[in-house]
Parts: sequence; structure tokens; C-alpha cells
Amino acid sequence: MAMILHWFLPTNGDSRTDLSLGNAVGAAGSRVTACGTARAPDIGYIGQIARSAEQLGFTAALTPTSSWCEDAWLATAALITATSRLKFLVAFRPGLISPTLAAQMAASYQRISRGRLLLNVVTGGQAEEQRRFGDHLSHDERYARTGEFLAIVRGAWSGQPFDFDGRYYQVEQATVMRPPDPVPGVYFGGSSAAAGPVAARYVDTYLTWGEPPAQVAEKLAWMRGLAAEAGRELRFGIRLHVITRDTEREAWAVAGALLDQLDPAEIAEAQQVLGHTESAGQDRMHALHASYRRSGVASDLEVYPHLWAGVGLVRGGAGTAVVGSHAQVADLIEEYASLGISEFILSGYPHLEEAYWFGEGVLPRLREAGHLPPLETATSPVFSFR
Repeated sequence: MAMILHWFLPTNGDSRTDLSLGNAVGAAGSRVTACGTARAPDIGYIGQIARSAEQLGFTAALTPTSSWCEDAWLATAALITATSRLKFLVAFRPGLISPTLAAQMAASYQRISRGRLLLNVVTGGQAEEQRRFGDHLSHDERYARTGEFLAIVRGAWSGQPFDFDGRYYQVEQATVMRPPDPVPGVYFGGSSAAAGPVAARYVDTYLTWGEPPAQVAEKLAWMRGLAAEAGRELRFGIRLHVITRDTEREAWAVAGALLDQLDPAEIAEAQQVLGHTESAGQDRMHALHASYRRSGVASDLEVYPHLWAGVGLVRGGAGTAVVGSHAQVADLIEEYASLGISEFILSGYPHLEEAYWFGEGVLPRLREAGHLPPLETATSPVFSFR
């Protein structure tokens, strides 16, 4: 199966030592580390990462959404002219803006960027954070609203005025100046019973966090069944961190150094927050390291060969990393691909350097195995316009 590999833009900041940067937990994710290794997410640094990801052959870069990072629409729009091929997977929360306005924004972005927009729909799993934005719906209601939201967005993109009369939205003659071309791919993640049917009906690529392969396989089977009931097929993607080095020993040494930097009080605070989320996916991440007792040994958090749950001790969202030599990392990626995963959204600490470790160590192996196009093709313009 052909693979598509994406990178990540840490618009909350980046660090050599602080795993909590880039999370959605709270105050821990917004501080500067005491040893001064945090990197501010200014446009110069984020631009460096974007240009490097493009040069290395990644297809797109995910930009997150939370209270603790820069706005994804604005941050990535500022990078359009700094790049030429890289797509931007913009995370946003439905329900906080009008669906018709979101359709207009996406259509404009698609024209300005010449087809380089992808959309990551984040319904939201923490009620406390949703309330910051004035959203007081329950977990299941938020997913029901997301379904209506996406129905209107797709209707507005259709080229014909679109009417909708639902529980959460009522619109008349929703449309955009010109339908986006191409229509942005819609990405979505959700592990709850309320999330599955929404994904089956409205999204293009269903995303999962990096659980052990057997658990991922179960989730994909669930989603395939729901999509079949809706008369559709889905693509599948996975969100993972990565620590790849020339040898397995070097990679685990990096994981161990990251673990050594974590303060037990910080872990306890983060776990208190993450243990009370409304997100079913976050609960699944939390379960991977729930039995950990601080021993200082990184491999104690290895939940599957070369899959490390240490990131999730302090970081919300994606909490696992693929750790190993370049060949071992490539092998685990291929194992996930054998389950039906075709898109991989990757990241590492720091994001600039780890992009090169992966791009120079793992990408050539995947390319040689036939999973990726030749680098010349990967780095040439994807779209042509008359």
C-alpha cells in the first residue's frame, strides 16, 4: 500500500527536553522550561520546520488547535508563500464558527495556496476547554453538531445554494464564491460511539492515535463496518511521535533523557487532568501508561516492541512514540500499513532536528521498499494550473 507521510508544526513551542510542549493539558504546556531549551513558536522557527519538511519529502504538516497554541488558520496561511509544495493540515473546532463561514475560509485558503489545504476536524474532548470558547454542549451533542456542521460545509462547497434545517444549525442558501478545487480532504479522529457514525458519513480520512497494532486493527474494523453501513469507504491515518537514530541503543538513550527531564509533580498534575477527560481516545492513551511507576527506565513504558508510551505521561493527545533504529522504525510503520493505515502524521522533539533524523534515516528505507514515490516526484509541484 502506498504511504503518505506528514510532519507536525509545534505552534505551542518546541524543546529538546520538554515533552509537555505542544499539548492540550493546561499550564504545563505553556511554560518555558527551567533549563532554557524551549523554542518560541515564532514564524521564523515554524517556517524552518515547514521548509525542512517540504525539502525532505513530507506531504503535509499538521498544525494543532487548543488554548495553548497559535491559531492554525493564521499560522499556516503565513507560511503559504514560504513554501511551494507542502500542504497544511489545519486543525479546527466545529461549532465555534459558522459552518458557512468555515466553508468560505477553506475555499479562499484553497485558492490562495493553490490547492494545499487539508482540514482536521477536532470536536473536542475536554469540557473545561470547550467552555473557554463558550461551548457548553455535552460530549455526544458536540459530535452530533459536528455531523451537521460537516453536512453544511460540504453542501456549501457543492456549487449550488444549500439549505439545512437541523437541531443545531438552520441555514438557507449556503454557498461560497467558487467551490474549492480540489475539495480539501477532511480528517477526523474519535473513538467514542458518538464519533464513529459522524466519521463514517462525512470524513475522508479517519485518524487514530498510536495504540499497539492489535488495538488499532480493532478500531479500523469498527470504522470499516460503520462506513460500509453508510455506503462509503474511508482512508485511515495514525498520529505518532518518533525517535529514530542510527542504532536502537541511541534511540532509547534519547527516550531516557526525555524521561529524566520530567518532574514527578508535573507528571502527577498532567495525569490528574488527563484522567478526567471526556475523550474516549484520551482514555485509551491514558490506559497505556496508567500502571507506570517511576523507575527512570524508558523501556518500562514500551507497550509494544518499539512503541513507547512515555510522551503521554505529560502530553495530551498523541501519547506514543516509535523508538528504535531507522530500520526498526520503518518496520513498525510497515506493520501499521499492513493493517490498512495509509497516512502517518509524525512528530518529534525537537521537531526540526527529528524531521531530519526521520527524513534521512527512515524515508529512504520506505522509498526503497516501494511505499513512497521517488524523491524527485515527491518534491515536484503536486498541482498544475492553467
